[in-house]
Amino acid sequence: MQFKPTFPLILYNEPGRAYLMRKKYYQLLIGILFLVIPFELVAQTAPDTTVGVLTLRQCVAFALKNQPAVRQAAIDEAVNEKNINISLAAWLPQVTSSALYDYYFKGSPIIGSPAPTSSSSGNLDNLSSLGLQASQVIYNNDVLQAAKAAKYSRQYYKQNATSSQINVVSDVSKAFFDVLLSQKQLDILNEDIVRLQRSLKDAYSRYQAGASDKTDYKQATISLNNSIASRKQTEEAIKSKTAYLRQIMGLGANAQLALSYDSSRYESEAVIDTNQKLDFNNRIEYQLLQTQKSLDVVNVNYYKWGFLPSVSAVGSYTWFYISNSFGSLYDKAIPNGYVGLTLSLPIFQGNKRLENLSKAKLQSDRADLDIVNAKNTINTEYIQALAGYKSSYTNWQLLKQNVSLASDVYKVVTLQYREGVKTYLDVIVAQSDLRTAELNYYNSLFQVLSSKIDLQKALGTLAVPQN
Repeated sequence: MQFKPTFPLILYNEPGRAYLMRKKYYQLLIGILFLVIPFELVAQTAPDTTVGVLTLRQCVAFALKNQPAVRQAAIDEAVNEKNINISLAAWLPQVTSSALYDYYFKGSPIIGSPAPTSSSSGNLDNLSSLGLQASQVIYNNDVLQAAKAAKYSRQYYKQNATSSQINVVSDVSKAFFDVLLSQKQLDILNEDIVRLQRSLKDAYSRYQAGASDKTDYKQATISLNNSIASRKQTEEAIKSKTAYLRQIMGLGANAQLALSYDSSRYESEAVIDTNQKLDFNNRIEYQLLQTQKSLDVVNVNYYKWGFLPSVSAVGSYTWFYISNSFGSLYDKAIPNGYVGLTLSLPIFQGNKRLENLSKAKLQSDRADLDIVNAKNTINTEYIQALAGYKSSYTNWQLLKQNVSLASDVYKVVTLQYREGVKTYLDVIVAQSDLRTAELNYYNSLFQVLSSKIDLQKALGTLAVPQN
C-alpha cells in the first residue's frame, strides 16, 4: 500500500509539484507562526511590569504611570473637561422636536386658521401636530460664567494633577532610599558577622591553647548573637519597607522588586545649592490657591451681574393636521411658524441674589487669608528644610571620615590581639566602632538625600520626570 501525505492541494501523481507545494505550505506556516507568536507574547505580558534591577528614576516613572492617586487626578481632570463642555454646550443652538395626537370625543379643536369641515359630521375629532423648535442664547449670566470659569477650572485641575505627581515623586524617592538604607545596613551586619565569627574562632583557639580564659570567646559569642539578631530585624524591616514602596509605586503585592544602588552617584547627587531664593510662585500649593482665588472672583462677578436679563432667539415651525377621520388625518397639513426674541428679567427674588453676592465676597476674602497663611507655612517649611539639609550634610561629611579611621583601628587592634598585645575587649570595641561608623555613614548619606528632596519640595523645584 502506497503512503500518500495529507498536505492540502497536493497532486500525488506529480511528485515535483507536490514537493514545491509542500515547501510553500511550510513557508506559509512558519510565516504565520512568526506573525502570531509576537502578538501572543505581547498579549500575555502585562503592560506595566518591573524587569531587572530598577533605578530611582525608573521607580518614579513607574509610579507616575500606575499610582492610583496620580491616575485619579488624571481622571478628575478629564471629568472636569467634560463638565466644561457640558456647561459651554448652552452657547450652541438648542433644537427640539415635538409630536402630538389628540382624539376629541366631544367638541372640536380650534386652530388659528379655519379648520376643514367634514361632509358627514360637523365635529373634527382628530388633531395631530409635528413641529421643530430652536433657540439660541444671545446673553445669559449662567453660560457667561461657565465660559469665564473654564480657563481657571482647567488650570486648577491640571495643577492638582501636578501636585499629585510631585507628592508621588517625593514619597517614592524617600521610600526608595529607605529600602536601600536597610539593605546597606544588612550588608554591614553581614560583614560584621563574618568578622565576629573570625574573632570567635581566634578567641576559642587562644582559649584552647591556654593563652586566654573562656571569657574572651564567650564575649565573642554574645557579640555574634547580638549581630545575628540585628540582622534578622533588618531583614524583616526590608520586607516591610519594600511592601510600602510597592504600594506607593502602584505595584502588585506579589511583584518582585530589586533596587539599584550606586554609591558614587548618590554621593554626587546629594549636593544642592543652598543659596537659592524662595519664590512662592514655584510652589504648586500656592498656585492652586491663586487659581481658586480667580474662580472666586468669577463667582463674585456672576452674582454681581445677575440682575441683567437673559436674551435668546427662538423659532418654531409646526404642521397641524385635523380631521374627523383618522385615516385621512395626514392628508392635509396646516403649517404654522414664527421667530422672535425671548427676554427674561429678574425683578425680585427675595434678596437671594444679594445674599449670594455677599456670600461670594466672603469666600473671596477667605481665599485671600488662605494665601497669606500659605505664604507663612511655605516660608516655615523652607527654613526647616534648609536647616535640616545643612545639618545632615555637615553630619555626612564628618561621618565619612570615621569609616576609614574605624577600619584602620580595627585592623591594627586585631593584629595586636593576635600578638597578645591587646585584650579581646579592645577587639570588641574596635568592631563595634567600625560597625557604628559604617551604619552612621549610610544613615547620614540617605538622610542627606531625603533632606535634599524636602528642600527641593519646599523651594518648589522638585522635578517631575516627563515621559
